Amino acid sequence: MMLCSILRPSLPHLLSLRCLGTVASRSAAVKEADILSATLSFEDPRAFRVKSWGELLRALAIFRLCSFSILVNNCGKLMSVTRTLLGSRGFSFLLKPTVYAQFVAGENESEISESMKKMSSLGLRPMLAVPIEEVLGESTGEKQYDKNMETMLECVKMSSSNTWSVDPMMQLKITALLSSELCVKLTTLMSQRSYNLSLLVKAMDGQHVSFPGLKENEAAHFLCGLQRLNTIAEFNKDGAWIWNTYQCYLKESRSLLLEALRLSETEGFCLGVKLVRGAYMDKERKQAEREGQEDPVHGSWEDTNNSYNGSLDLMLDVISEKPESYRIIVATHNEESVRRAAKRMEELNINKDGGSVCFGQLLGMCDHVSLTLAQEGYIVYKSVPYGSVDDTLPYLVRRAQENRTVLQGIRKERDLLRQELKHRLKLSLKGAS
Repeated sequence: MMLCSILRPSLPHLLSLRCLGTVASRSAAVKEADILSATLSFEDPRAFRVKSWGELLRALAIFRLCSFSILVNNCGKLMSVTRTLLGSRGFSFLLKPTVYAQFVAGENESEISESMKKMSSLGLRPMLAVPIEEVLGESTGEKQYDKNMETMLECVKMSSSNTWSVDPMMQLKITALLSSELCVKLTTLMSQRSYNLSLLVKAMDGQHVSFPGLKENEAAHFLCGLQRLNTIAEFNKDGAWIWNTYQCYLKESRSLLLEALRLSETEGFCLGVKLVRGAYMDKERKQAEREGQEDPVHGSWEDTNNSYNGSLDLMLDVISEKPESYRIIVATHNEESVRRAAKRMEELNINKDGGSVCFGQLLGMCDHVSLTLAQEGYIVYKSVPYGSVDDTLPYLVRRAQENRTVLQGIRKERDLLRQELKHRLKLSLKGAS
């Protein structure tokens, strides 16, 4: 079991301490790159032949709706109005076979198991996502954090007790275990002063520790949060990894990653990195504006791409030297980044199935990339939310809005789905004649 934590990059660096030449050769490299570009062109609609008729039609309809920015930007309000008009039961009846079925694995363990078995048969691995988190300004209290921890432990149990795939993974947010306001304060404090890393280790071992800059009640809450995280990590500690998420739209992401690599070397811990372009740009900018701070987000898409690619190359280089100590999830829907990672893996002789490098996409999206990678022997995870319609609705709304640029740029996937649909229609007509 592997745990993937998501929050602003500074804090996870500390939390992770408890976790774990010749002309001929150049010609060969060019030839390998040509072969790679051909196999990972992501232009083959046959990747969708594993989908049923209903799945094809549902995906086409939903992706078409997602191409309208007005619907994506206002999906929360639209769903709220629809729920009021139809009632809870009617709303669930409408949503469950459509948007919910596209992006959510199921409500109970039986439904989840069915989805996971199908995913496993396609060569994909699950990254179960518990759809709980705390939004800034909505502190829920210690009892709710404890309840969230129990929900996460159930997720760990469900993943580890089933035979869905090798090395199942779960995805959690620290802000479901710890106040989001405190996370922001800790990030600010760590940018101003150096923390003694041994304090974190002692705290996660249950020792009473005083943290500079925190009030007594804040320090007590922080200790509780650390112990909740430690409980989850220790629950299935044999071979477990905790991965930290790095949002590459942040200007500081590269320096944070370099610092984490330095710490992992000096302190002797393993480092797992989930590399994403980012999903909280609007929130980061608004918060910086409120506090009179400099915009922390890269000013252009090109700068974000450079940040992502630079961090990707950095991690692949260290993995090629110490594959047992470092791992990365290349979490992206960007085809060029996927091809870049695969090409570098070839150049650095990193095994496709060695476990040090894997790829990740959201359930129900970018399947032409996920399925093609799996067919080529790469390790691919799908982020898989689960739960009731009511439980997952806020999660789905946030993911839609945070990934609006992805949702509006899925024309290629729609085209491939249409090609597969036409192919099946031709076969059906031939069969009928």
